[in-house]
Amino acid sequence: MNAAPRIQTTAGRLAALGFADGARAERLLDELGPEAVGDFALLDDLVRAADPDLALTTLSRLVERDPSVLGAFRADPDLRRRLLGVFGLSAALGEHVVRHPECLPATRWTQWPATGELREEMLLAVGADPDDAEPVAAGVTGGTTATEPGPAMDALRVAYRGRLLHLATRDVTGECTLAEVAAALADLASAALEAALAVARAEVADAGDVRLAVIGMGKCGARELNYISDVDVVFVAEPKEGVDETKALQTATRLAQGMMRACSASTPEGALWEVDANLRPEGKMGPLVRSMESHLTYYRRWAKTWEFQALLKARPVAGDLELGQQYVAAVNELVWQAAARPKFVEDVQSMRRRVEAHVPAGEADRQIKLGPGGLRDIEFAVQLLQLVHGRSDPLLRRRATLSALAALSRGGYVGRDDAKSLAEAYTFLRQVEHMLQLHRLRRTHVVPSDTADLRRLGRGLGMTTDPVGEFTTTWRRHALEVRRLHEKLFYRPLLQAVARLPETEARLSTAAATARLEALGYADPEGALRHIAALTSGVSRRAAIQRTLLPVMLGWFADAPDPDAGLLGFRQVSEKLGTTPWYLRLLRDETAVAERLAHLLGTSRYVTGLLLHAPEAVAMLGSPAELAVRPAATLAAEAAAAVGRHAGSAENAVAAVRALRRRELLRTACADLSGLIDIEEVGQALSSLNDVTIQAALDTAINKVTLERRAAFPTRIAVIAMGRLGGLESSYASDADVMFVHAPLPGVAERDATDAAHAVAEETRRLLALPAPDPPLQIDASLRPEGRQGPLVRTIASYRAYYDRWASHWEAQALLRARFCAGDAELGHEFVVLVDPLRYPAEGISADAVREIRKLKARMEAERLPRGADPALHTKLGRGGLSDVEWVAQLIQLRHAGAVPALRTTRTLDALRAAAGEGLLDPADEAVLAEAWLFASRIRDALMLVRGRAADSIPTPVKERVLLARALGYPPEGTEDFIEDYRRATRRARTVVERVFYEG
Repeated sequence: MNAAPRIQTTAGRLAALGFADGARAERLLDELGPEAVGDFALLDDLVRAADPDLALTTLSRLVERDPSVLGAFRADPDLRRRLLGVFGLSAALGEHVVRHPECLPATRWTQWPATGELREEMLLAVGADPDDAEPVAAGVTGGTTATEPGPAMDALRVAYRGRLLHLATRDVTGECTLAEVAAALADLASAALEAALAVARAEVADAGDVRLAVIGMGKCGARELNYISDVDVVFVAEPKEGVDETKALQTATRLAQGMMRACSASTPEGALWEVDANLRPEGKMGPLVRSMESHLTYYRRWAKTWEFQALLKARPVAGDLELGQQYVAAVNELVWQAAARPKFVEDVQSMRRRVEAHVPAGEADRQIKLGPGGLRDIEFAVQLLQLVHGRSDPLLRRRATLSALAALSRGGYVGRDDAKSLAEAYTFLRQVEHMLQLHRLRRTHVVPSDTADLRRLGRGLGMTTDPVGEFTTTWRRHALEVRRLHEKLFYRPLLQAVARLPETEARLSTAAATARLEALGYADPEGALRHIAALTSGVSRRAAIQRTLLPVMLGWFADAPDPDAGLLGFRQVSEKLGTTPWYLRLLRDETAVAERLAHLLGTSRYVTGLLLHAPEAVAMLGSPAELAVRPAATLAAEAAAAVGRHAGSAENAVAAVRALRRRELLRTACADLSGLIDIEEVGQALSSLNDVTIQAALDTAINKVTLERRAAFPTRIAVIAMGRLGGLESSYASDADVMFVHAPLPGVAERDATDAAHAVAEETRRLLALPAPDPPLQIDASLRPEGRQGPLVRTIASYRAYYDRWASHWEAQALLRARFCAGDAELGHEFVVLVDPLRYPAEGISADAVREIRKLKARMEAERLPRGADPALHTKLGRGGLSDVEWVAQLIQLRHAGAVPALRTTRTLDALRAAAGEGLLDPADEAVLAEAWLFASRIRDALMLVRGRAADSIPTPVKERVLLARALGYPPEGTEDFIEDYRRATRRARTVVERVFYEG
């Protein structure tokens, strides 16, 4: 049996037409009366609204208040279409019409009034005479305060919202462009500010003593205002003739406060918007009103780049317009010189970080203003390019974003297609912003997640088939494109300035390209242009890929501490790899690899040097897993295999091992600079790598000496790590402090065994120090008994005899770091057992020994610090530095490790932790010492990474300090913070050292 045909109800038909609640829509239409139920034109306009349910609800309330509305709608279809369009988008404006149906005739106007007419209308609303030079509101004096607003403020709000409704009707019907709407909103705000100032004049008795100009800033100044936005202003005042300046500024301040209050105070008609004066000199901490000279003095002496960026938008909007014009003309002379000021580059980088940091947590993905690919990305890019190039090109000196973007495109400063894409995205995002704010007339920039809200946005933009899906897709597409273009915008035209490409649009001149590179942080812009030309010129596939890569990578280099070094290193690595097919493809397809490479090349000469000798190692930058420290056993097996492959040539064998070490040094340095491992892990990784290298070199040396002797090797030999190697605290610049010990095999003459062991030790040192592209590993055996005057290698029996008879306190202290690292493990263990009673005396060391150690430390402080070195900035021997902390740990070990096994460690921080855990050191002191040691260790490693050569002192030249601070994670402007942080950490550590080491 066939099912009976379904009869669709009226509610169902309304739902099919677009109402979310068909039953409710049916009821509301019925309540409007039979005329409305049969009015298909009315129904058609309701259905066309962005939110038909909201439009019908507002209409129902309006008809209840004024039944004549339906007749007016039938008589004027254009009025009906306009109002229902607004009702479907804005519940707030709908509420205004319900409260004030008398405003309906204004919505019939098709023309927007001129600026002067708006000013006149708002002034008349507060009872002021528009023809007066300084209009004063009527009926305000004595009655209007923030808590008791008078009728003038209510009237201002009604008049303002009436015009806002008029503009919204023109906007939703497509009668004006986004730029026209934004300009009209700014003009309306300016008129409201003028009326609010008239209200303030009525409150201030001596208002006539001062000239006060209100300078619009931000979107108001640029005539690109939102429907609801804080209105940014700056106040400038001058006394009239014969009036004391101090008194005049006090009066002007009261006027400014009154004007702000007249706009922001809540009345029965609500508030207009907040007036924000925080862009003034010194922000909230500075005076609300300043004289012209005070403004100019501040901008000349103290202003930051972001303040000149803000002044790009400055425009007189209310009050004394002549004074306002004088102010704008004066500050403009300073604005267009901002790019030539000191620290412009650092300020720009700081501004970019501030933009990203302002995104509230959890909102980034839905923020159309501050989120990735949002309005701020576009505005920031355009304003920065204006500051850089507007200095020499007056055609770029425009306030509004879209007109400035068009001027940048016409001048060749931004690619034509890029400018077109950005303009389309900016227009779309601003339209969305307007619709979001129109709904409740609230300041918001967050795209809602509710489906009904998304549906309203989509339909308001003309998307009717799938409003939610179409809107979301379009929004994400624009945001992605903005983010992509924002990263390349500054750099893509640079390629056209140097590459021989077909001319399809204006080309950035060499001078402009140089200025842009200099502004973005390149110290040698001419050299940078040469590198760009070398990389991108020609018609090869390689050049084509470079033209795709470089616009993004130039930005990443600019974000690095040393952009010039980064670009030079990139060119060198690219040339080394030549036509290698995978290299450029990897960088093009794996963004993370390219970004990490740019950061490393722009930060570390050490990494760049390693890469130039093994450019194929770029492949390891693909993921954090590739940069993970490899286990020592794995490295040892690889090194042993390399030695086996080159058994016939000791030099080739160790060269292969040193190449392995170079690769692992690079891996560790990259992981370090990428923040994947901490300084303790770096020390452990480098020490283990050195152990593996020494073992392989030792094996090679034994093989060579055995072949040369043509007899079995006559002794067992072990290498004992000392110093930082023994403590598993090696740095990138560390030598390998070691001692060699051997034990003749049974039946072998000691002299023969010693000669063979000595030959092996010398050969090991020689092989690891041979000139080669790879970093050498210098073997330093000066901590052996009798130092450089003693034999390089001793038997275990000789060590025992020496330590039993001659060992000094400093030798016992040095042996605290001793551990086996290579060779015969059983012999190494035997040596460690031998020295344990010396370094961990059962009863501790005597008071005389403690005094001797303290005297030795004091003498070292006085004698070993290099001439001219600043004791506060020398990381090794300076006050509170590495030596201070290590001697504290070692003295505690000498005194207590015999009785406290937890102290028996070769590592400084482990010893300090154990001392705190055993009650031998206050935990607070341990934390202070550890902080200073870690900080100093990080600096020593960073010095090697940044400069490519070892150093112990924080450098004096400002540029080198900046590079060092940046490598340590400080922002461009954070160099002084870095120095102060180090001074503070070491000062606190020195206090502990003096108390615990010298007095304890």
